[in-house]
Parts: sequence; C-alpha cells; structure tokens
Amino acid sequence: MEKVIVVAGPTAAGKTALAIELAQALGGEIVSADSMQIYRRLDIGTAKPTWEEQQQARHHMIDVIWPGEEYSVSLYAKQAAQCVEDILERGKRVIVCGGTGLYIEALLRGTDFGPGGQNTLLRRQLMEQWEKDPQALWQELMRADPEKSRKLHPQDQKRVVRALEVFRQTGKPLSWFEEQSRLAAPKYEALWLGVRPKERSTLYERIDHRVTKMLEEGLLQETRQLWEEGLLQGTALQAIAYKEMLGFLRGECSLEESADLLRRKSRNYAKRQLTYFSHVEGLRWLEYEKPEEFPALVQIATDLALSWL
Repeated sequence: MEKVIVVAGPTAAGKTALAIELAQALGGEIVSADSMQIYRRLDIGTAKPTWEEQQQARHHMIDVIWPGEEYSVSLYAKQAAQCVEDILERGKRVIVCGGTGLYIEALLRGTDFGPGGQNTLLRRQLMEQWEKDPQALWQELMRADPEKSRKLHPQDQKRVVRALEVFRQTGKPLSWFEEQSRLAAPKYEALWLGVRPKERSTLYERIDHRVTKMLEEGLLQETRQLWEEGLLQGTALQAIAYKEMLGFLRGECSLEESADLLRRKSRNYAKRQLTYFSHVEGLRWLEYEKPEEFPALVQIATDLALSWL
C-alpha cells in the first residue's frame, strides 16, 4: 500500500507552511484538501496558497472548478487520487494538506460517500424546497437518516440537502454509505500530522490576524467583483468570508460588523475542525506556543515522516 503524509488541523493553524516545509525536505508535492480552495477566483477569502508559496512546492487540487459548478466529495476523491498516482509515479512524496476532513478521508479510503452521480433536477427541487421550508427538509432527514441528522446542524443547507439527495435517489441513508466506506480497506496508508497552537486563545489570535490581513489584501474588493460577475452562487456562496462581506455590500451591516462576524464564524469553524480531527485514529498533534517554535515543530514533523516512510 502506498504511503501518503497528511497535514491537517484547524484554519489559520499553519498547515500550509508546514506542508511546504515537508514537501521541500522530503522531495514531495502537495495535494490540497480544502473544499473552497478548489474554486477559481476565490483566493483571498479562502486563504489559498499564494503564487510565491506555490513556487516553493507544487500544489494540486487548487483552482479546479468555477463557482456554481456541481461538485461532490466523491468527485474530489477521484480527482485527487489521480494527482496522488501521478506524483507517486514520478517518484515524489505526497503531502495531503487541508482542513476538510471528509475530503481527506474520502481520498485515503478511495470509496464513495454516496452515489457518484448527482441528479441536477432533484438537487434543484431540494434547494427550492429549502428556500421555502428548511424545517420540513430537516424533519424529513430526521426520519430518513436519524444517524446522519444527529451529526448535522439543522441549518447546514449543503449537507442536509446532500443527505436527502442520496436517500431519495437510492432509498438508503447516507450514513449507510459512509459506514460501508469506513469498513472498506483504505487505498493509502497515511501518517496523520495535526498542527495547532497549544492554547485555544492563540489560535483565535491567529484567526483574528488572518481576517485583518485578508481585509488589507483586498477581501472586500474581491467579494464585490465576484458578486458583480455573478460568481458567488451555489456552494461558493456558503464560503466563510464572502458571505460575511456580502452583508456589508448589501447594506445590511457596517464593514466592522461584517469583519467581526467573519472572525466569529472562523473561530466556530476552527472548533468544528478540532472536534472532527480529534476523532481521527492515530493522528499525532504537533503543538506550539509561539511562532518562534515553528521551525522546531517542522523538524519534529520531518523526523516523524522520515522514520515512517
């Protein structure tokens, strides 16, 4: 079984920096596992690796589709696997880097989390129903797939709709497909490395700093341009950062209120990521207190990878 290294963790923890260092030390390339960085033109708001960072180590699965295009976990797993195979065939190491745990696990297992195809008409019908009565769809999901509903928030439009789409297409709950995936033998053997500050307060400070930096780099202007060009639609519209900036552009709140909301939403997202990755068996957390400790953390990660490979 081929081996890959996974660098996971919450937003703003330093995943990209660590992955680049590992790629350089091990002669590897990076396969992104971020559900929003796959979209073209969504750059600042998704904290996409910069041009300079992508020159330091080759990145894959970034800028894959246009906002508004249909996409799924299954499709990501197939496309990312093609990247992994290409990297391995060229004798390079693979570093999977990102904070979308479902994407990472789908890639490693090489199995679907539901039917591979998507019924566009059914998806449209479900989205229209959601706009009219999201509570009715939530009640339907609780009846059809109680196990999945316990893991979702009632307002998680994307995942609620996807779960019902699977059930209506197949007559089987999405949780059944996910269980089959968990039982299947994994496609790749993985060394899971998680990166995070020791203190939650430090992570929140890093998130606040990132939001400030995004605004300085032109997040508002990027959002305005995407909005005016009609590119903020579908799943891309749900991306943290753009949704919050749209509140200001629509005159619903001040820019300061939008920025504060973005900081709060990002912290909540980081909490969910930490919870998700805390359940990954075998994940080794690499923690730091101050930025000056990061080089030592990189060395620890490199030593762990070399001894494992």
